[in-house]
Amino acid sequence: MLLTAAAGFYLGSGAGVDLPLLWHTLLGTALVAAGTNAFNQVRERDVDARMERTRGRPLPSGRISPRAAAAFAAVISLAGVGYLGARVNMLTAGLAALTLASYVLLYTPLKRRTSLNTLVGAVPGALPIVGGWTAAGGALGPAVVALFWILFLWQLPHFLALAWIYRDDYRRGGLAMLTVEDPDGHATGRMILLYAVALLPVSLVPTLLGVTGSVYFFGALALGLAYAGMSAAMTRAATTPRAWRVFLVSIAYLPALLTLMVLDKVAA
Repeated sequence: MLLTAAAGFYLGSGAGVDLPLLWHTLLGTALVAAGTNAFNQVRERDVDARMERTRGRPLPSGRISPRAAAAFAAVISLAGVGYLGARVNMLTAGLAALTLASYVLLYTPLKRRTSLNTLVGAVPGALPIVGGWTAAGGALGPAVVALFWILFLWQLPHFLALAWIYRDDYRRGGLAMLTVEDPDGHATGRMILLYAVALLPVSLVPTLLGVTGSVYFFGALALGLAYAGMSAAMTRAATTPRAWRVFLVSIAYLPALLTLMVLDKVAA
């Protein structure tokens, strides 16, 4: 979240980057992100206790009480939103509050009810780059909408690959993931490829809008083809090694893409 917020701040800046303002933005964003994480763990402590991957977290292991964790989450979340409002601007604070609310109040409970939760969860995951953009004074418009959709679409193959790897854990936890409902992995593989292919043209839009130059354009094209190509293997047979490869490529893709954006930003 901090990486994408920082990239959004740089891309939304004018001729120069206000470093103190960037610091205030990242500090406030970090507090809200930490509070969101903590609230999620408070609400899912029963699920975490049933899953091997998460049973060692502070709440299911009994190292922290739910009351103390909820108080901690509330304090740092409010502090983060308030700090952004006071030291950055109210629009950025509002976006941070929306990130928190959409994650904790929508995404977290929907994980128990419908596999569509993944689409809902991608919204708060894509909002920090928008918050970074507005913190720097960037106006809401087509350019930042393109950045939002890049982050939104990137997350879906990334998460679905991880969900396939840990599908048995999610089943034990009682979470309604696509991978739990898809024993042969055919639907999961198709969705991974669909979102990776959809990301490719969207990732080129910043250049078409004049935010980035040709170096970014061709770099994004190459990265997108690699991401889609790796995702295509999941449609032939959904296996854990192939899912790991998609996940690892997704981990490399995002910082590489953001680095290209920063290095090839077109001067305002």
